[in-house]
Amino acid sequence: MSSLKALKQQFLEYIEIERGRSVKTVENYDHYLTRFLGFIKTDNPAEIKDEPVRQFRLWLNRQLTGHDKAKSETLSKKTQNYYLIAIRAFLKYLARHEIKTLPSERIELAKTGERSLDLITGVELSRLLDAPNGTDLKSLRDKSILELLFSTGLRVSELCSLTSDIDLNSDELSIRGKGGKIRVVFISDEAKKAVKAYLTARKDMNDALFVHVGKEIVKKEANPLNKRTVERIVKQYAIKAGISKKVTPHTMRHLFATDLLSNGADLRSVQALLGHSSIITTQIYTHVTDKHLRDIHKKYHSKG
Repeated sequence: MSSLKALKQQFLEYIEIERGRSVKTVENYDHYLTRFLGFIKTDNPAEIKDEPVRQFRLWLNRQLTGHDKAKSETLSKKTQNYYLIAIRAFLKYLARHEIKTLPSERIELAKTGERSLDLITGVELSRLLDAPNGTDLKSLRDKSILELLFSTGLRVSELCSLTSDIDLNSDELSIRGKGGKIRVVFISDEAKKAVKAYLTARKDMNDALFVHVGKEIVKKEANPLNKRTVERIVKQYAIKAGISKKVTPHTMRHLFATDLLSNGADLRSVQALLGHSSIITTQIYTHVTDKHLRDIHKKYHSKG
């Protein structure tokens, strides 16, 4: 019988190659499982039982974040669930290979509070999109970034992976999202106009769509933007637009989804456009339909 350490390695290779998980996801799963297996101190799959898992969950719930214990907090339920999701996936993998161990359904996720979306208003969004109002290359680039994020609902990693040979004659754009899945997103006329102006002004030969410009360039080459830089750009323009709330590229993705739903789009369509593998993930946006449901109730419910 293979040891748990060897089985863990086989599982990680399986999710990377067969399931198409990103290298970062594989690294995270490795971290979660290594801590779990280190805690239960066994190399035998049959010895993964309810009690060791319960003890691990207690230990996890008492872990502190940060080095300063006075200021530290315990791990959030969401973070604890990342560990449990990895353990469940590993146990399912073992069961599929007919290895005797704890059934994955024995592990229930911790209850978490309903996720809230800190959105900005339509007026604030307009101010944000108008904030990069210069004609210099940086302003043109940043305007393109904001317009594309709102137009397509792209993840920031997907935005950073775009190339400069983007087809602006088409309204569609094929994106390789999480797990290597391809989906189609749509570019608005405003976004196309902004990207076209930016590309016309560019003089470098870099393949990436979004690159460092002007004083941002440390070396001779205009290096592609990374996620952190895009997050910083969005934050700077939110401040410039006088928005007090925290605004990130993911906020733009939330705005894209809520805009579609509040204008009558169905949840399944929004799920496809966002590239969510599960409809459950998309359901965080259903709160925007609450007003619509209230109007329906008011109009059609009998007052007796």
